[in-house]
Amino acid sequence: MTQPLCRIASVQMVSGPDVDANLAEAGRLIAEAAAAGAQLVALPEYFPLITADETAKVRIREQDDGSGPIQAFLRETARQHKVWLIGGSCPMEASVPDKVKNSTLVYDDEGRRVARYDKIHLFGFRKGDEYYDESATIEAGNEVVSFEGPCGRVGLSICYDLRFPEFFRAMGTVDLIVLPAAFTYTTGKAHWEMLLRARAVENQCYVLASAQGGKHPSGRRTWGDSMIIDPWGEVLARLPEGPGVVVADLDPARIADVRASLPALQHRKIG
Repeated sequence: MTQPLCRIASVQMVSGPDVDANLAEAGRLIAEAAAAGAQLVALPEYFPLITADETAKVRIREQDDGSGPIQAFLRETARQHKVWLIGGSCPMEASVPDKVKNSTLVYDDEGRRVARYDKIHLFGFRKGDEYYDESATIEAGNEVVSFEGPCGRVGLSICYDLRFPEFFRAMGTVDLIVLPAAFTYTTGKAHWEMLLRARAVENQCYVLASAQGGKHPSGRRTWGDSMIIDPWGEVLARLPEGPGVVVADLDPARIADVRASLPALQHRKIG
């Protein structure tokens, strides 16, 4: 029996320092994706907050008990629009008082939380005056996470994880990889598309990348270029910069055809 298409959507944002304003913008874009028929919608990394004050996310971190305005927003918005909603990344309580877990939270179309992934690989970069050290305010996770959704098996990742192919192999066989991100302009321009397409080709699955994309009030510039890629590495849809929604259909028959014609996953000898 032919499996039906599943419409997926990537939300791109240019988040600022006002959490309420960011949630309102995310809500507007989720509604747009739902109106386009999306069954699964992914928000970008740091969708609730991007600011020059790296400690601000610590002050708004939430406990892992379902309380807090960010979790309430995700739960209620998923239920309202009847979509599976992947909350790009949210600042969650860590084991130390001055850090957060950078966490992807997933809610089904009834508003029930079905998965949580804590970012494992923490970004560090220095080039001239440009400097980032996520480990200063973020506590790394340690568990690879996937879940069964409306489009098959979904593997969760965040931003810098993209550079570690062994991480995606550890997911096992998945139909869709979701990667929320806030790639810097410098690294995004150099590597973003090639790495995303490589992960799709290597794992013979769809990749949905939802990014921050533009000039933020803090002065930071993120690369953007949210996109959806098929298992052959073809870019189906993309948005170079600015807030918006990217929509495409995940076709299970396309996954099956690629894996049948080039059974690379079966030919693996290591891992």
